[in-house]
Amino acid sequence: MKSIVYLLLSLFLIGSCKKEAKKDVQPLKERLKNIEDLIIELDDSRSDKIMVIAHRGDWRNAPENSLRAIKNCIDMGVDMVELDVRKTQDNQLIVMHDATLDRTTTGHGKISETTLDSIKKLVLKNGLGSPTSHKVPTLKEALNLAKGKILINLDKCYDYFEDVYQVLKETNTENQVILKGFNKTVNEVQNDLGSKLDTIIFMPVINLDKETNATQVIEEYQDQINPVAVELVFSKENSKVLYDFDKIKQKGARIWVNSLWGSLNAGYEDDKATNDIEGIYGWYVKKGVNMIQTDRPELLLKYLRSKKLHN
Repeated sequence: MKSIVYLLLSLFLIGSCKKEAKKDVQPLKERLKNIEDLIIELDDSRSDKIMVIAHRGDWRNAPENSLRAIKNCIDMGVDMVELDVRKTQDNQLIVMHDATLDRTTTGHGKISETTLDSIKKLVLKNGLGSPTSHKVPTLKEALNLAKGKILINLDKCYDYFEDVYQVLKETNTENQVILKGFNKTVNEVQNDLGSKLDTIIFMPVINLDKETNATQVIEEYQDQINPVAVELVFSKENSKVLYDFDKIKQKGARIWVNSLWGSLNAGYEDDKATNDIEGIYGWYVKKGVNMIQTDRPELLLKYLRSKKLHN
């Protein structure tokens, strides 16, 4: 009799565990969005939902700018991944932050003086500088992985935009990639990018420490180019722009701020959030920021979801 009771109890516990497992899996599935949902969300400048951008991918758990770092972000439910683009000696586009191979790969020297074939023989290093099994991806490989799954922000590629644009067309990813320009006037952007501004997603980067009249610069961008967002960089909290986000959002642009390190955000940085999450990420929420580029996407996502500010 006892053996029958134990058997029934075991079956009940197994069934309960399966139900719990299903509960754990379901939220992840619900968080995975298709690209149409993400584009709609991106275009909603007035949304209180905060979009999360992973800086160089999930580099704490995979080599920065690697395909695995992108895949981790997709699985995590990150909205966008920021990637850096460099051009090789034979005019091929790869995904890497530095101008040299030394820090992030087992190679040495300038990328501009190395062919793609040579770079493909190398492996990427992890955050501790140890070699891994991961290879340096081309821009095309990265975009094909991200296609239909996650938005992309491309950095360090403004000067060879035409080459990048060709890859966007080849991969049919123009609608999910944000390109940005640093320290560029509206006229310079219009002259550099021309009619392609009608088919790409562009975002200006505004340094509030350096712009004497940042409000006017942002207004000119919004009146003439209508960017999807404005990226704001500031080491102090004294700019008038920081107290007028509603006006910018009402006019059609999201507010992008970087929580990476203190000089970009007046000290409201990711590492401090590990000890004071409400004081750091809560500051962005109160300000009305609705796009945050982070080096700690998992921590930020957990916080925002607890506040019902991210799906």
